[in-house]
Amino acid sequence: MKGGKRCLQCLRNMAKDKLVKSITSMDEDFAKWYTDVCIKSELIDYASVKGCMIIRPYGYAIWENIQREMDSRFKKTGHENVYMPLFIPESLLQKEKDHVEGFAPEVAWVTHGGEEKLEERMCVRPTSETLFCDHFKNIVHSYRDLPKLYNQWCNVVRWEKTTRPFLRSREFLWQEGHTLHATAEEAQAETIQMLNIYAEFAENVLAMPVVKGVKTAKERFAGAEDTYTIEALMHDGKALQSGTSHYFGDGFAKAFDIEFTDKNNNQVHPFQTSWGTTTRLIGALIMTHGDDSGLILPPAVAPIQAVLIPIASHKEGVLEKTSEVYEKIKNVCRVKMDASEQSPGWKFAEYEMKGVPLRIELGPKDIENNCCVVVRRDNGEKTVVSLDELVTKLPQLLKAVHDGLYEKALNRRETMTYDAHNLEEMKDIAENKPGFIRAMWCGDRECEDKLKEVAGVTSRCIPFEQEEIAETCVCCGKKAKNMLYWGKAY
Repeated sequence: MKGGKRCLQCLRNMAKDKLVKSITSMDEDFAKWYTDVCIKSELIDYASVKGCMIIRPYGYAIWENIQREMDSRFKKTGHENVYMPLFIPESLLQKEKDHVEGFAPEVAWVTHGGEEKLEERMCVRPTSETLFCDHFKNIVHSYRDLPKLYNQWCNVVRWEKTTRPFLRSREFLWQEGHTLHATAEEAQAETIQMLNIYAEFAENVLAMPVVKGVKTAKERFAGAEDTYTIEALMHDGKALQSGTSHYFGDGFAKAFDIEFTDKNNNQVHPFQTSWGTTTRLIGALIMTHGDDSGLILPPAVAPIQAVLIPIASHKEGVLEKTSEVYEKIKNVCRVKMDASEQSPGWKFAEYEMKGVPLRIELGPKDIENNCCVVVRRDNGEKTVVSLDELVTKLPQLLKAVHDGLYEKALNRRETMTYDAHNLEEMKDIAENKPGFIRAMWCGDRECEDKLKEVAGVTSRCIPFEQEEIAETCVCCGKKAKNMLYWGKAY
């Protein structure tokens, strides 16, 4: 049996070596590593449409799990799903000046219907604020009609010049929430509530620690009074904006003539919010948890949470017992039984590359001892589990994988977060130490622009949890107003 184990390990190493060689090391070329993982793990394929991607079944299954988990949270807070048209008339888009200017460089236009030129150009939606406003104007008349708590799952188009799978493409999938409220206080509370839902989702579902805060005026969403964000840190030390929530005040309502009769019988404008996350969350998962062997998926969104692999399946009783175990555990996790003719070593490497959280090995010796071997993808830890206890043990192991991924990502973020007290420190850290930089800011746009120019960093957010690490602005030396997270970002 020892000789057999050595042989199996040799096969495993050979298969893994072959697959891993097709993935560039992240230390060698992080961008190439990322693209290799997207392709080799069968998440995407390139489309004949430049700047767009094909999301393959395995990648789309991850998005479906994200969608399901997030949608249930929206519904618990009273939100309803709707669907708006894909096209927006140019005259409608022009009603909110700041909003239009913010999106103008990325808008795709439809000018013809068939062979006939359209009387008015149609924008392919980059976002749907204007459509929702046009609809709200028709259905909101009294305070009794409020609040309106809507969400839309759809695709949008933004004509990006530089694209990368999941992170930036000309067409992508997302959800966009749009709500209307009788008072500013209600709308502001909604904005923070949704940001907190995003943060909870990122940490408890995606195992991804995030910093919550508000964007500077320079970085806020076009047309918003305030933009709130969750910021995550990737393996390479770059930040990724992973979800945003916007408070619009009554600016859109005034632009679109949305009015309602309040409790005092006065005609007033309502207050509005919007919030959204996209398929870039899949990119965030890859760059937060992945390694040189490929994906590592958090159990909550993994299409396959456990793969069951028979060892020496040609031997009597092995496949039958493996099928029996499959039937026993299929109701406690998303499990796949792989009884294909590929070698166990090849399967081990394949499912490691696809990021499956748990691998269950079952061979003749295991069957004889009424047990199996369960291997964690996040740390390679092996556990011998009695077949009688597998149903209760698997959920515990899946939770352990999630917790392990979160702690590892949190420790990495803490290790890669630095404090800068003056401009020279800021420049030195930005050049030599990838990660977040915490530094004080006076609040002036000029200093924000200068830090981007001389240090190559942008403001990520003004965190809710403030700490005074200096009395003066890191750039100009004047009295500071806030501590900010700065960094290079995707």
